[in-house]
Amino acid sequence: MDVFAVEFAESKEQRSAYMEQFVLKHSEQGIWYGAFSHFDAAGVKHGISTRLGGTSQLPFSSLNLGLHTGDEEERVIANRHLFCLGVGVEFDDIVTAQQTHGDAVVVVTQEHIGIGAKKYSEALSNTDALVTNVANIPLMLFFADCVPVLIVDPVQKAIGIAHAGWQGTVKNIGSKTIRKMSEQFGTNPEDCLVGIGPSIGSCCYEVGDVVLNKIKAQFAHWEEFIHPSGEKTHLDLWKMNRMQLEELGVKSSNIIVSNVCSSCNKELFFSYRAEDGSTGRIGAVIVL
Repeated sequence: MDVFAVEFAESKEQRSAYMEQFVLKHSEQGIWYGAFSHFDAAGVKHGISTRLGGTSQLPFSSLNLGLHTGDEEERVIANRHLFCLGVGVEFDDIVTAQQTHGDAVVVVTQEHIGIGAKKYSEALSNTDALVTNVANIPLMLFFADCVPVLIVDPVQKAIGIAHAGWQGTVKNIGSKTIRKMSEQFGTNPEDCLVGIGPSIGSCCYEVGDVVLNKIKAQFAHWEEFIHPSGEKTHLDLWKMNRMQLEELGVKSSNIIVSNVCSSCNKELFFSYRAEDGSTGRIGAVIVL
């Protein structure tokens, strides 16, 4: 498949290394989506959508996958069909959630198949992470600057996906997702492969006192996540999520961070911040 050039937030040498680990692929349906090399090597089907190749009109152009954005429902469903077909997962079986920036993790079973695929009102309520060890159930969440955290346990054959905005990150949603996998499936964090997808980078994520005070109150090493820029302060959600996962026991070598900023690349990914809240949502999907 073809690879599309995006703006990586590191040096040329680091970009080269990352591009070997996270790439944008082009499907026969004309859909561009991102994939992690270690998931591909483990044989786990997954994808993170771009905004290219869909049916939605402005300001949702064009592959908007969010049913809660104000976009026409028929167009979003058509877009979800296109994305799922491009990645190779079954649209009718996807399980989605009504994300609320919380830390609730739901264990997905056969009884959940198809929940939220076509109706936002039917999606799992108050849920920001999904886990399962059941084959052929695609887990899908939606993003527009918040951090997609995808998890694979290749030993116990389990997967997870989390929505980690600043609130979810402060609540340790990524670590709680793996803990739920440990409780339910016997997952050892050391075995886990993790992919941190395109989302707003510290280059663009300016935050105020409300966010800063919460981070300072909870994290002893908060200065590692904060980057002063003149009178402004920027937050590094990628590093926060990585460090939380490493503290849990995930090996650093098993974590791939895309290092793609959705705000810098708003022509490729929806960005709530860069588009003043009037935008669509990318989707991240993973299936055993």
